[in-house]
Amino acid sequence: MASRRTITGFSNPLVKFLRSLRDKKHRKREKRFLAEGLRLLTDARECGKVPEILVMATGREAHPLLDALEAAVEKAGGEIVEMDVDILAKVTGKDNPQAVAGVFAEFDTRLSTIDRDAAPIWLVAQALRDPGNLGTMLRTGDAVGAGGLILIDDCADPFSVEAVRASMGAIFTQKLATARWEEFLPWLRSGSGQLVAASLRDSTDYRTAPYAAPCFLMVGNESQGLPAAYEEACDLRVTMPMLGRADSLNAAVAGAVLAYEALAHLREV
Repeated sequence: MASRRTITGFSNPLVKFLRSLRDKKHRKREKRFLAEGLRLLTDARECGKVPEILVMATGREAHPLLDALEAAVEKAGGEIVEMDVDILAKVTGKDNPQAVAGVFAEFDTRLSTIDRDAAPIWLVAQALRDPGNLGTMLRTGDAVGAGGLILIDDCADPFSVEAVRASMGAIFTQKLATARWEEFLPWLRSGSGQLVAASLRDSTDYRTAPYAAPCFLMVGNESQGLPAAYEEACDLRVTMPMLGRADSLNAAVAGAVLAYEALAHLREV
């Protein structure tokens, strides 16, 4: 059975704990992260992931999805906490918070958890620094039926409130792995997999490129792109035409364009 309690004060230790999860240092120490919103938590539940702590605003409207979420937490022996909406706003850092939030254990992000043959497309991001871009790439992966997102080198924290929010629930539907380049490349070459880089160097038009599954589509840092040595290690380098004054696309947008093009190609073969 889940434990239930109501919190009425800002100084409650649990409120301080929940607020601390907005800080990367505390998330890493606790190996926990915060997600908010009934839709996002429902996606988590439908993927078999239930929050250890379910936080709800007092006075919220009844909803069958919330009833299902409470039942799942109760079955898992988690904790259900109610608090005033102004306290919940302090927890989430939003003036108009969602009526529900949850604390989840961080996932195992080792490369060894990835089954490369589980999907025809995988997204790879190197040194991606913006949590919004990271969350968008997770969302793109979900949309194109990708297996997941592999983060290379020093990327933004995928478990930050901003990245989780931007993923629109895809943090729960997509596999997630983190690795250094020196670890990723030998892992990739130990099995099947085509590594494709978004690049301007000696590249092929992205519309005519010979994509092959499992296809690992890699984009680089928002401002620097991919290191030259990383591009040279790829099986294929592709480029998208820039017909205006801009010389490149946003990293997450580039990943989405490539993913849909690769998907269309792989469906034809």
